[in-house]
Parts: sequence; structure tokens; C-alpha cells
Amino acid sequence: MMLNARRLIALLVTGVAVIALALWASSRNPAEGPTQAGEPILPGLEHSLNTITEVRLVKGDGTRTTLKKSATDWIIGERGFPADSSRVRKLLLDLAQLKVVEDKTTDPASYAEIGVEDVNSPKAGGTRIELIEPDKTLSLIVGNTSGSSSSYVRVASAKRSFLASPQVVPEADPRRWLDENVIDLSESRVANVVEHPASGPAYTVTRPTVQQAVFNIPSLPKGRELASVSAANPVASALSGLTLDDIRKAGNGATYSDHATFRTFDGLTVDVSGRKEGDHRFIALNAISSTKATAPEAQALDARFGGWEIEVLGYKYDALFPPLDGLLKPLPAVTKTKGKGRGRTGKTGKLPKAAASN
Repeated sequence: MMLNARRLIALLVTGVAVIALALWASSRNPAEGPTQAGEPILPGLEHSLNTITEVRLVKGDGTRTTLKKSATDWIIGERGFPADSSRVRKLLLDLAQLKVVEDKTTDPASYAEIGVEDVNSPKAGGTRIELIEPDKTLSLIVGNTSGSSSSYVRVASAKRSFLASPQVVPEADPRRWLDENVIDLSESRVANVVEHPASGPAYTVTRPTVQQAVFNIPSLPKGRELASVSAANPVASALSGLTLDDIRKAGNGATYSDHATFRTFDGLTVDVSGRKEGDHRFIALNAISSTKATAPEAQALDARFGGWEIEVLGYKYDALFPPLDGLLKPLPAVTKTKGKGRGRTGKTGKLPKAAASN
């Protein structure tokens, strides 16, 4: 009986120790970091992704992005504009799946070699990612990439750094988180485009029916013709797959020098105004519908971009507002001659003296 009691006590003690160890392991602060290959860098994150309310990305040079979760999507705090939610979701999933490939340095003097030093200096190479939950914040420094599938990382408050996979390449520039899609108005829908470019005369690109593939420009200047049969078609396709480079709130009193109005056969009208500001190119959109079929499209465009200036790349801006002269064949070169009586190339019609004597 005494032996059985001792065994029972020993079993109870062992059980308590195992439970205590398990509780310690489950409550271990992620900042202490994993210990071996295959362990998650941020243990437990996969179970709390839906509770994250904010993601901050910060670089040492001051570049930063704040992604805030709203009721329907993610908002870029520095822009006040919706983020590409699929990209935010991918970042969170990659971080939740981030696992140790191999152990790296614990020496702060060596952090800079792999880009995992603290981002409190402009020279710091990495990016700090902060995941904000209601009751805690997880901070991870993501440094250099290695190959095509791994990155060097360090939990911000830990000494140990790791090579980890999958590869995480965080962007701290707010522009890189914007949903870049603006409008995708296919050329096949366009009936006409009325252009008022800043330089040169106004003109209209048009076609009578949707079946006609080639656009024309009526009332060309006297003696001029299109550079090719389809030279006007690129104007009609300028809103096809249009993407933005950045966005900002429209300022009061902004003056737009370029204008174009796109009309479709199915009742959508999109007015595009443009202006140049140094090396930057900005446009503003206004959509109107005359049919029930296109009313939701016009409403969605106005709801998304009303009151905003959209920055586009220079070549996209030029495609929206091309001067008429750029669509036409060049004028014949005028040959100028110097002096009079220059033989067969002169304007007098007289032969050179040497030729006359023959």
C-alpha cells in the first residue's frame, strides 16, 4: 500500500510538471523567438489573423505605411484611400506561415549584414512590421532576402535572428499598397472621344457603329490626313486598363489644361480632366450614365474617385490627351535654296554655264 501511494504521488508530481511545462510553452512570449528549424517565427498568429486591426510598416529613412482595417476593407492611413486588400491578406498569411529555415546571428554588431538591425537609423536596411491586435502588438524586422524563397528576420525585442521562409518583401511606401486599378473601358464599347488638349485644336475621334473597327477624325485640317488607317484607335482605347501611380485629395481651385470626354454605345460618359505639375501628371474623373445598364458603373466610379486626383505615369497621360498633329502624317518638308541660278536645283530654271556651253 505504501509503495502504491509513493507511485501515485510520483505520477501526480510528474503530471503537474508536464502541465506546467505545457502552459509555459503555450504562453511563451513570441519575442523570445523559436528555437529550431520548422518552428513558426510568430507562434499563434495563424489563429489571430482576423483580430488584427492595424498593420504598420516602417523603414529607418522615415518611409511608413499604416494599414487600418475598416468594416469592408483596409485603408491606407497616409492616403485615406482603400488598399489592395488581397495584398494585405497575402502579407498576413505569409507572416503566419513564416518558419525557421536556419538559425542566424545573435550579435547586434552583425545585424546590419543581413538587414535586421533596429530601424532607428536612416541607414537601417530592413523594415519593421507591427501587427496590432486589441490586446497586444507583434513586431518583426524583415531584412535582406535570400534566394527566391527566404528572408532574414528578427523579432524586434529578441536577440536571435533567422533565415525564414516564405520570403517576405514588405513595402513601406504607401503607393505600393494602393489598389491601382482605375477603369477598364474597352475600345470595343467606345462610340466617340472628344479631345480638348492643352496644345493644338480640339477634335473628335468617332465611328458610326460598334461593328466598325476603325475610328475616324472628321474635319481634318486642309491638306492633312491620318498617319495610318487606325491612327485614331489608340485614343479610343486610352481608358482600357488604366492604372494609377498614386492618389491624393483634389485641391480647391485646381486648373486643368487637358480634357477628354469618352462616350460609349451603351450610355456611359466619362469626363477626364488633366493637369501637369512639374514631373507629375494628375487626372480627375467624372462619370455619367444615360441608361440603367451603365448606371451602377458610373456610380461606382464616382463613389471611388470623386474628389480625388489620380496620379498616372507620363506615357498614360500623353495617351489620354494626344495633340491632333501627332495623329497626322507630317507635312511635306520645304526645300530651301540659297541664292539664284543654281542649275537644275535652282528656282530660275537656267542651266549652269558649263552645261550651257556644251
